Amino acid sequence: MDDQQKIPQATAKRLPLYFRYLENLHAAGKLRVSSTELSEAVKIDSATIRRDFSYFGALGRKGYGYDVQYLLSFFRKTLDQDETTHVILIGVGNLGKALLNYNFAKNNSTQIVCAFDVDRQLVGQSIGGVKIDHMDELEREIDDRVRAAIITVPSTTAQVVADRLAQTGIQGILNFTPTRLSVPEHIRVHHIDLSIELQSLVYFLKHYPLS
Repeated sequence: MDDQQKIPQATAKRLPLYFRYLENLHAAGKLRVSSTELSEAVKIDSATIRRDFSYFGALGRKGYGYDVQYLLSFFRKTLDQDETTHVILIGVGNLGKALLNYNFAKNNSTQIVCAFDVDRQLVGQSIGGVKIDHMDELEREIDDRVRAAIITVPSTTAQVVADRLAQTGIQGILNFTPTRLSVPEHIRVHHIDLSIELQSLVYFLKHYPLS
């Protein structure tokens, strides 16, 4: 949808969270939900939820709340949940193996289809049903269906991997290394640094206690 270009990035990042909770509500047989109920479940204030939803027009009715089935269908289409996104994983260490075994089990629209590593003892094996190829095969194995890559390699090689990905049709990178990657403008990178997240959590525990 063209209007989606105007949605703030902070709102866009919250949409998958709303979608997952709505899936749970639908599975439990719930027909409608209020912004207050959503707020308590996803730990986002109700005013923010109403503002997020308002970017998409009238999704609810005053005094009634939101129709769970309608919202679920709407966000499924908005988030392209009816289309399978093929992802590759580069780096089959401990974290890489965990991601392969998980392979987005609760998200049928995202699937790791291939993994790569330089360890020839891993090459040819399958983890979580995903075959592991050698990094030498990277460019040859990436086809038009693959839109994103997950990087879980040592930080010293992360930029080299990103440079190689930039020469393929990859559009997005989920980077689990501390390295801040430099990529062309047509590639979006999301950084997930677990050590920073943990440090942030410890800081908030110390300075912003909940009770």
